[in-house]
Amino acid sequence: MKKSVSTVSRRSVLAGAAGIVPMVFKSSRAAKATSDSLTITMSGGSYQEKFARSVAGPFTEETGIKVIFAPVVDLAKIKAMQLTGNVEWDIVVIAGTGAAAGAKEGLFDELDISSMLDLKDLSVLPTKYIVTFDSYACGIGWDPKKYGPGKHPVNFAEFFDLKKFPGRRAMRPSPDGTLEIALLADGVALKDIYPLNVDRAFKALERIKSNVAWTATAPQTVSLVQTGEVDFSITYNNRVKATNEAGGGVPLAFSFEQNLIFPDPLVVPKGAPHKESAKKFLAYLLRPEVQARLEDETSQTPVSKKALTMMSIEARKWLPDMNNPNNLLVNSAYWADNHEAVWPRFQEWLRT
Repeated sequence: MKKSVSTVSRRSVLAGAAGIVPMVFKSSRAAKATSDSLTITMSGGSYQEKFARSVAGPFTEETGIKVIFAPVVDLAKIKAMQLTGNVEWDIVVIAGTGAAAGAKEGLFDELDISSMLDLKDLSVLPTKYIVTFDSYACGIGWDPKKYGPGKHPVNFAEFFDLKKFPGRRAMRPSPDGTLEIALLADGVALKDIYPLNVDRAFKALERIKSNVAWTATAPQTVSLVQTGEVDFSITYNNRVKATNEAGGGVPLAFSFEQNLIFPDPLVVPKGAPHKESAKKFLAYLLRPEVQARLEDETSQTPVSKKALTMMSIEARKWLPDMNNPNNLLVNSAYWADNHEAVWPRFQEWLRT
């Protein structure tokens, strides 16, 4: 199968490779948003529709502040806007790696919103620059009509066991997450995952490389299973849930026996034209009732503890157990420091 590289999406905004650029901000900016609006970057599609319906719309009704959506971006674009003093975005949805890297480089504004929050309710507290509003689970998906109990892998070691569970696999062509899965499959204890033993991870991946289809996009992690092009896939809990809804196609199953947990961070770029409105929005987003509305639709894990009890039983069925000792929280700070070095090696490994 032709090798593919991952595309930019809400879950794959990568840390920019460029260095820190000088910060120059003009007093007036040619931002499209008005003083009673704010702009958030998001990837579009069904997630944005759900976010708009459950969060942005009600926020506008309550505050009068209109929410405008713009395409997702990488750190290089943020730097370029800051260099020219024309920052167009107020809130950026960015992957954990990008958030950690941008914070380290000083690209984001400080977020003093603690007084606006019930900190005791939050499982992940805001940092000086980053607000985590939920998390999502990465694990194994399959077609339950083709593979019943005991006929499919449920953890990463079994996913790498071609003898016990023969067949094609699907994985994302990105090192962050993939190397962690390889090490867990190879028997590394959770406490010893970081710093990653990169050589050992690649050696483990070699065992299944010839049986792997590398998905160009996140939707392919389910569509390839639905069409029978692969047997088992590394995919996401909310995407598998969507296959069990009206119009979702072939319904798939998802294993919660072992998952990678990825945070969903939000940041405010330095020079954002409507910082105060952005802070109001972030505080609104972390309210338990707002979190529950959003995660009922997206089936991701809210950062608000109270929100969990407010969510529907059906939605909670599709959430990972955050106390499961088999689960690994992906270390964004590690990847912020190491992504630039590991990414070229991973891409070269895919091509050989």
